[in-house]
Amino acid sequence: MTVAMKELRVSSWAAFNAWNASRDGWAFRGEEHASWPLICSLARRLTQMRVPRALWREREERALRVFRRKAHVYLDRHVLDDTLRCLAMMQHHGSPTRLLDFTKSPYVAAFFALESALGDAAVYALNTPLLAQLAPEQDASLTREAVDPRVPGHFERYFSGGNEPLLWFGEPSEMDRRLVAQSGLLVVPGLIDQPLDAVLAHYQSDVPLMEKVVLSHGMRAEAMHALYRMNVTLATLFPDLDGLARSIAYELEEVWPLPVGGANRI
Repeated sequence: MTVAMKELRVSSWAAFNAWNASRDGWAFRGEEHASWPLICSLARRLTQMRVPRALWREREERALRVFRRKAHVYLDRHVLDDTLRCLAMMQHHGSPTRLLDFTKSPYVAAFFALESALGDAAVYALNTPLLAQLAPEQDASLTREAVDPRVPGHFERYFSGGNEPLLWFGEPSEMDRRLVAQSGLLVVPGLIDQPLDAVLAHYQSDVPLMEKVVLSHGMRAEAMHALYRMNVTLATLFPDLDGLARSIAYELEEVWPLPVGGANRI
């Protein structure tokens, strides 16, 4: 029996901490809209632009080709020759890709879920310890190691065709500052026209391979305050001037009183 995803709801920061305490070694992703399906930015963009699905592979290949042809001005050639590393650079600089950013930290995921949320948000938790031992039911040879997109030619063979109901998770051969700061790892789906839970349904398991934790909007203030005290902010997760500038938005919400006798607030 395949149990792809389990959904639950928490309404307090204490409840979220109690939940994640027993998810050691899992990977997490925050979404500010709890109702959105977990699909990659490439699929969202192509769907919004009403590009026929028969053309999705061609469009993805073209995007990679154009980026490689022009990005050599900014990047070393060895980065562009590594397809996974190239996609990671595209993703982190704003390009739609098939990659899904996850993190090893449930707190980083909670921050990304809640930082701009105006309603209920969600944290997805992927059972990577179990998933690492599995392969799609259709083909037991497609293990995580066998399809590793860091191996030259594997992305083109197993992923770009968009026909294999599989996924790989892990880190690129080289990590940029943002991935390091965010304790990041990448999830690479073989199918991009389906949400991640639908892909996971092709793996046989009698326990959930992913959990969706809906974060009640009522807990946002408490959670963001706790994360701020943990130094989980846009300034630390994006360690550059852009991250610092973006982090000032939360400073409009959070005000710290000085000790008794202080004349000002910070």
